[in-house]
Parts: sequence; structure tokens; C-alpha cells
Amino acid sequence: MTDPSSSPASPAYRHPAAEAAIAELSGLFGERVVLSQSVRAHHGHGESFHATQLPDAVVFVESTAEVAEVVRLCGRHRIPLVPFGAGSSMEGQVQAVEGGICVDLSRMDKVLAVRAEDMDCTVQPGVTRQALNAFLRDQGLFFPIDPGAEATLGGMASTRASGTNAVRYGTMRDVVLAMEVVLPDGRIIRTGSRARKSSAGYDLTRLMIGAEGTLGVITELTLRLFPIPEKVAAAVCAFPDLESAVSCVVATQQCGVTMSRIEFADTAQVAAINAYCKTRFPESPVLFLEFAGSPQAVEAEISIVRSLADEFGGGGFDWAETEEARRELWHARHMAAYAALQVRPGCKGLPTDVCVPISRLVDCIAETHKELEASPLPAPIVGHVGDGNFHLMIVFNPDDPVELAEAERLDRSLGLRALAMGGTCTGEHGIGLGKRGLLAREVGEALEVMRTIKGALDPFNLMNPGKLFLE
Repeated sequence: MTDPSSSPASPAYRHPAAEAAIAELSGLFGERVVLSQSVRAHHGHGESFHATQLPDAVVFVESTAEVAEVVRLCGRHRIPLVPFGAGSSMEGQVQAVEGGICVDLSRMDKVLAVRAEDMDCTVQPGVTRQALNAFLRDQGLFFPIDPGAEATLGGMASTRASGTNAVRYGTMRDVVLAMEVVLPDGRIIRTGSRARKSSAGYDLTRLMIGAEGTLGVITELTLRLFPIPEKVAAAVCAFPDLESAVSCVVATQQCGVTMSRIEFADTAQVAAINAYCKTRFPESPVLFLEFAGSPQAVEAEISIVRSLADEFGGGGFDWAETEEARRELWHARHMAAYAALQVRPGCKGLPTDVCVPISRLVDCIAETHKELEASPLPAPIVGHVGDGNFHLMIVFNPDDPVELAEAERLDRSLGLRALAMGGTCTGEHGIGLGKRGLLAREVGEALEVMRTIKGALDPFNLMNPGKLFLE
């Protein structure tokens, strides 16, 4: 353990109980307790624009028993604890707002079991989605939830992540069968089972999914798997205007076509992707499409969607003919956020997302686009529009208080617009620090029920404090 008093890079402890807690942790974990400024800074932020807030120490754990030991120790010292996976969260979920101990779960990265006959697996929380799919590839199975970032599965469950495949396969809520969780008092519980359905008591699994580390630390997950499709085809289709592209998506969903992916990008986002990824997509509103299944099913779906695209003025399908081309297409789509940031190098991005009923999607995107045209800030639109979910990356100068205020205004305005249309202020990013006010607006009196659950499980507010709820 590094002595903070001997290093100018390590400031005084932020939490009054930190010194005693860290001394005890060091006796248990030795060099796996890290106090260096660089490591703590890395663990003090995710991908959001929120300021870095360092923990007092980072502990690298390697087992459920060690997680439970750290949790109990933090309870004895009344010091906060923040779980950390890959640091890819979008709403300030990992900032240590009160200092305390960061529990890094990245070394808990084993695939514990794969049961191909049941199409499920059990993994530790530090396994990433790409690592799991690499492990599964030879077994003809894959895990479909794809938020774009190389996130850990524990973190994806904590934020109820989804991504480009959600229109067909659902979100983390739909694919997590069971969990092992360390509660704030150090108890280790198992929620759910490998059965595909159950009527046994409260659904504690889904209580923990999306709790953002405020109710416990996830230490094991049992996940549904799916067969790798026999045929996959991907294409890009350009449209004359935003409303036509989004209307085509709505019509596709209303026709019952089971698209694998159907993604939207506006003209500004396509231009940013082309500049960043050196691609040559048409610089107009586009849909990124993927069809998967049996050859016959894929051809039937392509025929339906092509007819719909023609009806709404689509410019024909530009196919990714090979596996390599298909990967490049989706890589470009996944780079959308980073591409948007390069519109103004040196600036920050406020990434935000909402989700609305599919019948209100055209209205919501059109109204949002109109508001953005009147704003001085660039904010490309991209989205998993097949399920009504879309994103803005609002690019602003963090040193300019006027621009910061405008970015936050646009973020709140989008959230309120989605709520007014019967939607949610976040489809997949979560609440964290950034959307606490909107959560209160969205759920109303149910917020007090959430607070009651939090208080019952974590009476001293030690688990990732400051998130979800405005104090």
C-alpha cells in the first residue's frame, strides 16, 4: 500500500473513516489496495461529462468471499463503497461522490459454466460481452446484448444495458436468469434460478438489475444464450429526410418484422462517422439494418423492409456483402459517440438517451431535431429506433458556463419531451448523477418506495451513495 502522506500525488483522504479502513484493508489485501493518484482518477469517472471524483482507495477483488469481506469492513467503518467494472457508464454511475472505497471487479473475469443444451451460462461480473462471445463462438451460441462499449456483464446488469440487438433479443432485464449478490450487510444471496420462468416470491433478480450498485454488489450472473443465426445480412439505406427514415422504422415494427438490428443516424451523425471512421455512407438520414435467421426467413424479411423503404423514399440497400464488411459497418455505428466528439475537438460530450412508445417516435425525434436546429451546440442523433430508443451526443465546451447550461437544458428538455409522450427519460444509460431530477419526475410517488427499499437494505447509505436519488 502506498503511504498517501509521503506522495504529493495522493491528497488527503476525503472520507473521515478512510485511514482506518484502508489500514485494515491493506492487512487483508496487501498490494491489491491501491492509492496512486492515476489509478484512483481512472476509477473516479466513466464516459459521462461529470467531473472526476476520486475514491480514497481502489481494492482489486478476486472472489465473492473477498467482496463480502470488503463490504463488511466498509459497514464497520461506515465508509462508502462504489463497485467498478470497465468504467463505461454514461451517467456518472462510478463517481465516488463522498470518497470511500472503490471495489474493482475486473479480475473476477471467469466463465464458470456453459450449458449448451439449456442455452445458458454462468459468469463472474468482470467478464466482458466480447470475451464471453469469443468463448462461446465454437459452441454455436452467442450472447446478444451489445451496448457498443466493451462493458463488463456485471456493469451491464447494474445499468440495465441493452444496445443494437435489443429490438430482437431484449435488454439485460430479459436475459439475466439468476444472480449472486453481496448485500450491504455482507450477506451473500442468490436470486432466481436457471428455470426460464418462476412464480416464487419477489423478483429480486430484476430488483438488482438497474439498481446501479446502490443495493448490492453483483458477483455472479447466469445468462440466457442464443443460437448463432444461420444467415446474417446487413445493409445501409439512405432517406431524403429524417421523418421518412423514422416512419419506415415504425412501419417495419408495426408489420411485425423481427429485425435483428434497425438503427437510425441523422445527417450530422453520418457526416461525423464518415470523418472519424473514413467511411462513405450517404450524408443524409440513414438506417443501418441487419436481418438474421434461416435463409428463407431472411429473404422474406428483406423483401418486406425493401418495399417499406421504397414507400418512404429510401434510396435502396447498400449491402455489406462479407463478414468483414458487416463488422466494419457495425464498428462504424458503434463509434458514433466518439465520432460526434470530433466535431469539436477538445470539447466534452453530454451523452443522453430516451425511449418512447413506437407510435410517438417520429414526433419525438422531429421535435428534438427542430429544437437542436435552434441551438448553437452540435448534437448528432443516433438510436436503436426499433424499440423507440434514441440518443444525443451534445458537444460543448466545459469551460464555458453558457455552453454547459445549454447542454444541460437540451438534456432536460429531451427527457421531459419523452415523459410527455408516455416514455422514459432513459432507455439504457441509467440515472446515475445526471438524471436524478428526471427520475423523480418520471416515477412520482414510486420514488419513495424506491427510497424505502434502499433504506431497508442499506440503512447507512454506503452502497454507491449519491446516485439515483436527489438528497
